[in-house]
Amino acid sequence: MVGVYRIYPKGKRNFFKSFSATKLIIFVNVIFFIIAIILLQFAPNFFSYIALNPTNIFQGKYLWTFLTSMFMHAPGVIPFLSFHLLINMFVLFSLGGMMEKIIGKKRFLWFYLISGLIAGLLFVFLSYFFGNTDLGARIFSNPAVSAVGASGAIFAIAGLFMMLTPKLKFMIIFLPFFSLPAYLMIPLVLFGTWLVSSSTGFPIGNTAHLGGFLCGIIFGLYLRKKYPRKTQMLSRHFSK
Repeated sequence: MVGVYRIYPKGKRNFFKSFSATKLIIFVNVIFFIIAIILLQFAPNFFSYIALNPTNIFQGKYLWTFLTSMFMHAPGVIPFLSFHLLINMFVLFSLGGMMEKIIGKKRFLWFYLISGLIAGLLFVFLSYFFGNTDLGARIFSNPAVSAVGASGAIFAIAGLFMMLTPKLKFMIIFLPFFSLPAYLMIPLVLFGTWLVSSSTGFPIGNTAHLGGFLCGIIFGLYLRKKYPRKTQMLSRHFSK
């Protein structure tokens, strides 16, 4: 589970290989957001080509949006300032770097991408089949509503933390003096956000969050079975 890093001779280090997977993902998110915002100024319909829309998917259109939606975030009132992007990248930077050191760079990158895709699949499936009523739309999202963001993959990282380091203390960004162990905080944030958005009608991809969270749990169970001694040592280390 420990990442192995190749040592390059001084002056010959590959610039991109020296990037951690976490920093590379953040870089791609920011660059893609800037490019997309520029293109949206000239072609407002461009959003349809990058955002994940359940109705379009079931019509066999824009299937690539499973991937592009993972690297796009909702623009703010000021075009190049997105609260959605800032929050997601801050959380990704906070959690991703540590998890990448635990499971290794390549494994982390594949885990991130696959979890994001599965999160998108669950969002599309539940929205399309259960979001066609007023109540269903509040819980599962309306199938005509598009989704963007890295939250599904980020919840996968959080779910993996819960499985590998269940007693590691987590804090909420806006409540820095309030912390709980991972096994309590992460489900609390997941279902608390879901409850708030369902009751207020605020559009949040809760089913994508759930899909990512489940990916984290499943991968965590796999690692605990394959590396029992290492995962036990890791859990004990973060329980102190």
